[in-house]
Amino acid sequence: MIDFRSDTVTLPSEKMRKAAYEAEVGDDVYGEDPSVNKLEEKAAEVLGKEASLFVTSGTQGNQIAALTHCRPGQEIILEANAHIFLYEGAAISAFAGVQPRTIEGNRGAMDPKLVEESIRAEDVHFPETGMICLENTHNKAGGAIVLVENMRAIYAVAQKHNTPVHLDGARLFNAAVASGRDVKEFAQYTDTVQFCLSKGLGAPVGSIIAGSTDFIQQARKWRKRLGGGLRQAGIIAAPGLLALEGNVERLEEDHFHAKQLANGLSQIDGLEVVNQVETNIIMVQITKENGSTEQLLDAMKQHGVLAGGMGSDCIRFVTNLDISKVDIEHALSIIQKII
Repeated sequence: MIDFRSDTVTLPSEKMRKAAYEAEVGDDVYGEDPSVNKLEEKAAEVLGKEASLFVTSGTQGNQIAALTHCRPGQEIILEANAHIFLYEGAAISAFAGVQPRTIEGNRGAMDPKLVEESIRAEDVHFPETGMICLENTHNKAGGAIVLVENMRAIYAVAQKHNTPVHLDGARLFNAAVASGRDVKEFAQYTDTVQFCLSKGLGAPVGSIIAGSTDFIQQARKWRKRLGGGLRQAGIIAAPGLLALEGNVERLEEDHFHAKQLANGLSQIDGLEVVNQVETNIIMVQITKENGSTEQLLDAMKQHGVLAGGMGSDCIRFVTNLDISKVDIEHALSIIQKII
């Protein structure tokens, strides 16, 4: 199978498997796992933050941010198609007891003026604004990069109103590589950052949440409360460290393949690439009369190509570190035949 469903399907390299086998381990709940400690120190350094915490997933990292920054009955400002709002099972409400206040963005980027207008005034009828959440790259917007300048403007608004900013940076390194900027340039305009080791960077499991030392101390307790206390976690941290140290530059190759795939798909009669492909996600609409997402996905699967459905007339292709130029050419030839 040629798998374009997600970058999460990337298989661990032999080097990662060996690192997991040989990892020096200890009980991380006691802070005694050397591999986890090394990963957390490296992640904080890379982001320019004081400290970081290894968590099981991006969703867990985002929820820990909401639980740590907010109090029940508060409100979170976020873009209308944000992952936290659409794809995390309403966890911010279920766990943190906060409600979302959404803003329609432009390719995932919120207007700083609208953000400021959405911050609640002091009134007994209103919930307080507990957190502003950004997402970069923006998943639903087709892997769009939210510009550093936009983040800086929103951060200035947040500081003016004494409101913390959290970045859902599941694919933050994709944004940094594609824009040619250091990841610290994005992270500096946030109070906390979550990024995934298990998406574009290709590790088998895990994410990082980073911020101040005080924040991470509180976040560690919330991780424990969520059942995320880890024991000999170096077995999964060691591959994550390799991903962080060795796979960031490879994202450029991933993005190149995405553009190759998008170019080929745009030349197939009956398909239209509807997003500006900046990173590793391609959104494709079916323009062929009587064509449907389900029919095409099923036909592709029968011929050994997997992709993801995003509604009745849209398919999402995501390149990953296991995809090669040969895979792309083969997949395009199959789709050309069956469309």
